[in-house]
Amino acid sequence: MDELSALAPEPSRRRITRIRTSSTGLRSAYPPSASPVSARTGSPSVSRPVEILAPTPRRHLIDSSASQHWLRTPPHSPVSSRCPSPASTAASHRPPTTFSTLFEEGEHPRVQRTKTHTEDTGMAKRWVRSMHKRNLRAWVVPTAVLAAVLVKTALGLGPYSGEGTPPMYGDYEAQRHWMELTLHLPFRQWYTYDLQYWGLDYPPLTAYVSWLCGAVGAWIEPSWFALGTSRGIETQGSRVFMRMTVIVLDLLVYIPALVMFARTWQGTRSMRTQHVALLTLLFQPALLLIDSGHFQYNSVMLGFTLLALNFFATGHDLLGAICFVLSLAFKQMALYYAPAIGTYLVAKCIFLGRTKGTTFFIHLASVTLATFVFLFLPFLPPFSPVTTIRGPITRIFPFARGLFEDKVANFWCASNVVFKWKTWASSASLIRLSTAMTALGFLPSVLMLFKAGWKFRIQPSNEARAAETRHTPFLPLLPFAMLTSSMSFFLFSFQVHEKTILLPLLPVTLLLSGAHVDSAVYSWGVLVNNVAVFSMWPLLKRDGLGIQYLATLVFWNRLVGYNPFQAPKKSFTHILSAAVYTAAIILHLLEMAVTPPARYPDLYPVLNVLISTPVFALTWLWSIKKGLEVGWALGGPGPAKANGVRPLSPPPSASAGAEGSFRQTGGRSASLGFAQARRRTRTASSVGGD
Repeated sequence: MDELSALAPEPSRRRITRIRTSSTGLRSAYPPSASPVSARTGSPSVSRPVEILAPTPRRHLIDSSASQHWLRTPPHSPVSSRCPSPASTAASHRPPTTFSTLFEEGEHPRVQRTKTHTEDTGMAKRWVRSMHKRNLRAWVVPTAVLAAVLVKTALGLGPYSGEGTPPMYGDYEAQRHWMELTLHLPFRQWYTYDLQYWGLDYPPLTAYVSWLCGAVGAWIEPSWFALGTSRGIETQGSRVFMRMTVIVLDLLVYIPALVMFARTWQGTRSMRTQHVALLTLLFQPALLLIDSGHFQYNSVMLGFTLLALNFFATGHDLLGAICFVLSLAFKQMALYYAPAIGTYLVAKCIFLGRTKGTTFFIHLASVTLATFVFLFLPFLPPFSPVTTIRGPITRIFPFARGLFEDKVANFWCASNVVFKWKTWASSASLIRLSTAMTALGFLPSVLMLFKAGWKFRIQPSNEARAAETRHTPFLPLLPFAMLTSSMSFFLFSFQVHEKTILLPLLPVTLLLSGAHVDSAVYSWGVLVNNVAVFSMWPLLKRDGLGIQYLATLVFWNRLVGYNPFQAPKKSFTHILSAAVYTAAIILHLLEMAVTPPARYPDLYPVLNVLISTPVFALTWLWSIKKGLEVGWALGGPGPAKANGVRPLSPPPSASAGAEGSFRQTGGRSASLGFAQARRRTRTASSVGGD
């Protein structure tokens, strides 16, 4: 009667849903002549099994075991039939703080979504669906990786940076020159040899990788890396070898990191969703064009950073710290992520409590310092004189080069159109100003992480069990903090290149890979990726990569199911996208039809900057807004505090195995969407119950 009493009211004219059941017990209880059916209808009795029409017991919508999309909550426990209290009902209306659901836009009504045209026409979803229907799901990842290798190879057939343009050529020649330099010279001369001709200006791990590639190449053909005599070499063999080094390093570092990301951060979602996320990341157009077209090794740096995120998600924080140090040691631009990642690790020390947190901080500092010392060891005594270490440091941080080079879509270059910074202030003043603005730019993300670490810190009575906590409940903040930090560096820091937009693109594309097509994350992620490629158009045009530019953009947008020419919806993001795409197309048409005046030879690159910079600035502001929303979702109104500290897990009366009971008691999930979430929920429940 409990369940029947909870039935939703229905109009009297609508028939109650019935099912046909037969019961041998009831059939023996009523003789054929006294059948309730025959008595009611007045028809002659027949000797056949009696069929009783019974109403189907249904729970009220609040207690239904079906997934409540409109409530944005998981299903309630099928064995719980109690009426929810007002407090638990209010708690169940709050969105769960899983990594996957944080992708969704909270301003839209939570109704059962219907398949949209955009969703249905995405090439990635259609192909993944087809592979799964044919029972070929095990071949999705190998086939996707093979397709990515083929695309990179096809891009490698085109021109590269500085091809046929002596005497300095371009980035391709710089990378090749570093291979011969490290192969033939001792450590102490790596950062001082012929600095006027592509002197080495990346951290030691790049130098070690260059040495390894040079050793393999010299073993195949010594003339490719003959110091002094091979400058500007452009033979077919050397080109194939250099292009293959990019693909091999991708297969060793970046692609495994992408596969691990899909299986950890998206682990509790369907296999199809994981595969679609992987495809979205594999064919990111900006990275394809720069690494496989223009020629660089940015995927190695990004791969190490992504491995660090994956290890943070699985609770292996020390391995994550090592991976991030490797990213910093490969390219110093990884410092764009340092405020977010460093603050997250310090916040975790606060989260673990005084005893465990202090121990974790000591381990973290020791591992980080030891990794840096190991990487710089050849430049330290007794292997080299003390002064040798000055070479890498001064080359890695080139403050003497000026505020910016070329035309990059950041604050300094865009504002320089009307306010000539280099004539108004000295280089030292501009360094201090850019440092202050960069710090102010990423300060909100740092404060949010510190606040989350303090709010969720484990109570002193539970510090003995703190080691069992695999991850922090505020880990979903990290991708947004990385986006805020990296975009702040790109917009306001010193000596920024157009290619460094690849760093903000990593966290925004990670967020995009798991977002629904109707969410703001999806709209912003696609817009930023497209505008990032557009902002690099002057560089790609100079390299002769116009066809590759258009092909990769069209292919990726079709892959993710985005149509920039569809009628815009009544939202700021869609209106902004339509305006930006229209301006970009007009600029391309003008560039093809009209020659810029001799007085303004950089007219079109400057217009490109003025179109792209507002999008990046708005993305930076949006990332701060989303970080605040996620922080509120993680630490907003919820269970009562004990001694001023919000509990990590639901009360001990909540059943760890019944999601409905967990939600009804006002608990909030700290899962990130990876496969071990259920086991960690039970662990967190035991910690909170002590």
